[in-house]
Amino acid sequence: MTGPLPEDQVEEVYRRLSQAMPGRTRGAKGPKGQPDAFRSCISCMLSAQSLDRNTAAAAHALFALAKTPQDMLALDESEIAEAIKPCGLYNRKARNIRAFCTALLADRGGVVPDTRQGLMALPGIGRKCADIVLSFTFGKDVIAVDTHVHRVCNRIGLTDAKTADKTAAQLEQRSPRWTLRDGHFWLIQFGKRICTARAPKCETCPVSDMCLSYRAGQKG
Repeated sequence: MTGPLPEDQVEEVYRRLSQAMPGRTRGAKGPKGQPDAFRSCISCMLSAQSLDRNTAAAAHALFALAKTPQDMLALDESEIAEAIKPCGLYNRKARNIRAFCTALLADRGGVVPDTRQGLMALPGIGRKCADIVLSFTFGKDVIAVDTHVHRVCNRIGLTDAKTADKTAAQLEQRSPRWTLRDGHFWLIQFGKRICTARAPKCETCPVSDMCLSYRAGQKG
């Protein structure tokens, strides 16, 4: 298998996925349904290596105690850790949350920035989290890369990258402008419905004839 696909084929893959997948759904909002940028960032931090249901439980417990950076810093690190236990890695995440809140207040006056550079300058915010907040909370045209998107892109040949951050960087360079608004949604929906981690449904895949892994006989 050699890759990635040439640019004209990249655009054709997107065109087919745009026809087969629903795209951005009405009501799609901040990460884990959070109503503001601050809680979206915190929820993203909680979601690292955590199942969605566990992240939701941790976020619900934490935001019952504090909904602003000021209120969050009024909590001891141990109180934050206890609240977010369901999501795992709670001690490290509690430290990151306090560091994030401290920097947000000191450097940004408590206002979450709406640029990738600004978001990633804050403790605990990586490329994936920044792009998710930009896409969902601020409505920016950016393809956020999670586990599903990373897997799909490198199987098909949209990218040829070992890490999610490198996949995101390649997508930014290789994706046509018209795909940026809904590209995340097409790819993640495709990854959950067809190009699953185990036993992908290649027989019903709309891009199997173009997929580098499928053409190389590598289905999983």
